[in-house]
Amino acid sequence: MRLSELSERSGVSTATIKYYLREGLLAPGRRISATTAEYGEDHLRRLRVVRTLLQVGGLSVAAAAKVLKHVDDESLGRTIRLGAALWALPHPPAPDAQEGDEAQLTARREVDLLLEELGWESARELAPLNPDHTALVESVASLIRTGYPWNAEMMTPYARMMRQVAVHDLDFTETYPSETEQVEAAVAATILLEPILRAMHRLAQQEETVRRYGIT
Repeated sequence: MRLSELSERSGVSTATIKYYLREGLLAPGRRISATTAEYGEDHLRRLRVVRTLLQVGGLSVAAAAKVLKHVDDESLGRTIRLGAALWALPHPPAPDAQEGDEAQLTARREVDLLLEELGWESARELAPLNPDHTALVESVASLIRTGYPWNAEMMTPYARMMRQVAVHDLDFTETYPSETEQVEAAVAATILLEPILRAMHRLAQQEETVRRYGIT
């Protein structure tokens, strides 16, 4: 398809598509003349991913390009390729380390106990590098500081349920034919599903409250 058709089918203006091409968010089309290129279904698919990153995920163009660079890196194995792309997504800034912060020290111990209990060895090994591990520790520390004694035992059932969510995630991504498409789908699903999971969690809480206590 020509650029005009790609724009019409994707709902993205030709000027914006050209901008994405210049910024490396979209691979060049197949050149058929000095001034014309042809685009395929993979370009249409990538535009959906780009719009998800920018419009739903709120990433800057530079941040999206960094994520997609890992998505497209065929020199990496699938696990590292996906992990690198997910780690490149925005995370809360790591807090400044405060010596003697008991809440953070306790939170780190409880998270370590949680990972040991679950047998999540790779998560334990990569903890120093993993921004999600840092975010979990800080979230638990915040709960402890506000008077909620969150610990490994309380987190374990939640973590086991999230493991099942991860199984469904990867089952979904494996419906795509190529490894690149699978990694793209995993990144897009991470952004798109998190608000859905949050909303379902709150609806479930409301439903369980009504089941236990009735409507009064």
